[in-house]
Amino acid sequence: MKKNIAIIMGGFSSEYEISLKSGNVVFEVLDKNKYNAYRIHIFKDKWVYVDANNGEFPIDKNDFSVTVANKKIKFDCVFNAIHGSPGEDGFMQSYFKLIGMPQTSCDMYQASLTFNKRDCLSVLKPYGIKTAESYYINLGDTINEDAIITKVGLPCFVKANKAGSSYGITKVYKKEDIQHAIDVAFKEDDEIIIESFLDGTEVSVGVITYKGATKVLPITEIVSQNDFFDYKAKYLGESQEITPARLSKSQEDKVTKVAQQVYEILKMKGFSRSEYIFKNDEPHLLEVNTVPGLTKESILPQQAAKAGISLSELFDNAIEEALK
Repeated sequence: MKKNIAIIMGGFSSEYEISLKSGNVVFEVLDKNKYNAYRIHIFKDKWVYVDANNGEFPIDKNDFSVTVANKKIKFDCVFNAIHGSPGEDGFMQSYFKLIGMPQTSCDMYQASLTFNKRDCLSVLKPYGIKTAESYYINLGDTINEDAIITKVGLPCFVKANKAGSSYGITKVYKKEDIQHAIDVAFKEDDEIIIESFLDGTEVSVGVITYKGATKVLPITEIVSQNDFFDYKAKYLGESQEITPARLSKSQEDKVTKVAQQVYEILKMKGFSRSEYIFKNDEPHLLEVNTVPGLTKESILPQQAAKAGISLSELFDNAIEEALK
């Protein structure tokens, strides 16, 4: 008997359009012989099932079911394709846990922790995971540019602490530009992390649970045409993504080991994609994404393809792991 799969997409953040693209790819690719796939849009003002004619049917939040033509449809599993809040920060994970619904991403605590860059790096540092120098600011704090420069130097990156897809990030070269960068970051979040600039090769490493075991996928090198791997570089083709990355055997071994270590220290499940920059030949962790992009052009699917895993297999495996 075919399983009913709810593919959740959309969300509350600036990333909702990318999430809709990811969700629609999952919808198109899932094996129709094995699954009945349903597109579920999650927005602040509505949770709805969207049918083939773009008709909308409200989701009953008591049990995450939907009624269509007087027939109640219940789901066997949720495929999480929401980037940003509430799909990547723990809210949907905790809701599904409460109602006893299997879902494909990591658990609530892991989602919440990794979505908070500052907290995630703080948890990993005692395990010897290398990171950039950082300086924290909360909304309402007094801004001391000299203290920032003393701690992280110039150039530096000013980032929204809880945001994805490079929203709220500015690379700053001059002291007089710090305040503007902080203002940009505060549009996305009320917490900021300012990090030292690491000048080296940037790589993205996909780690997944595949057939019951942790699997590190082939590594992608990021070569941005822009000043850094910003939104345009990520989504508008203004970067080169080279898989496998042009690393020495030593570098490849190091970053593979660290990426697996991070996944296992955090007790992750499902998909993850972590970003690193090599400094003095050592990988330094930037961040961990738990609902990475899933379009055909996205990095994780590219890596899976290099590993001989098709999109259909990748998504099928995620559902099978969740149903365990």
